[in-house]
Amino acid sequence: MNIKDTKKWRTLEDVLFIFIGITLITVGLVSFLMPYHIAAGGANGMAIVLNKFISIPIGIWMLIINAVLFTIAFLTIGFDFSVKTIICTFALSFAVQIFDTIIPIPKYNGNDLMLAVIFGSLLTGIGMAFTFSANASTGGTDIIAKIMNNVRGYPMGKTLLVADFSIGIANVFSYGINIAMYSLLAIVINGLTIDFVMRGMDVSKEVLIISEKQKEISKMILKDLRRGVTQLEAIGSYTGKERPILMTIVRRRELMKLHRKIKDIDPSAFVIVSSVDEVFGEGFKIY
Repeated sequence: MNIKDTKKWRTLEDVLFIFIGITLITVGLVSFLMPYHIAAGGANGMAIVLNKFISIPIGIWMLIINAVLFTIAFLTIGFDFSVKTIICTFALSFAVQIFDTIIPIPKYNGNDLMLAVIFGSLLTGIGMAFTFSANASTGGTDIIAKIMNNVRGYPMGKTLLVADFSIGIANVFSYGINIAMYSLLAIVINGLTIDFVMRGMDVSKEVLIISEKQKEISKMILKDLRRGVTQLEAIGSYTGKERPILMTIVRRRELMKLHRKIKDIDPSAFVIVSSVDEVFGEGFKIY
């Protein structure tokens, strides 16, 4: 597969991930968090808080908030957002408005608020992980963090956390301290879910192989796994002899196959495996 075809499939994959992400976030918000006024950060959290004081539909509030934030960002730091982020941001606002008021979807109506928080946070967290994997975001506090990073030099991660927690705390003035506490819990669960899912989606394995049969193993990796392999020159401290080390990067699902084939070629091979969060290049993520 050439680079053009790879980019084409990557674009299709991004579109699919964004669609899945927006769908999951919408269900999490509309079915679980919004009915109980859980403001789990982001533009949707701000919209839930403001909806208490000015009765504009939450989906419309999200559109207004994101439009204002994008305008401020454009005036202060210039146009520095991908098309995917803009589309994703406003598509989510429209989706929330449509499935909350125009074509209502089922809402959780149980008495256990904790279940609403857990399932709502899990769904929105998984959905956001999908959009992040497509190199997009849902706007909201992401824009605030980007503005503060460019204008004042504040770290984006810390600014994002402070902004989200501020929204959760602000819910005290809208729906009381109990709902505000649940909102803060939802923010924590959401963040942990995003990290967990992102690691699961992107983790690859770096494999170092020390063997007397490096040529046979190298051919196997190139032919059977269709992965690149690099020979690193090394010297054994005990023997003082040159002992080449093979290095390759594989997907997690390919690791067991690689392990079995190495064992078939050289049962005494010494193999070191370590996790790699992200890999850019042919066969992995495209820049």
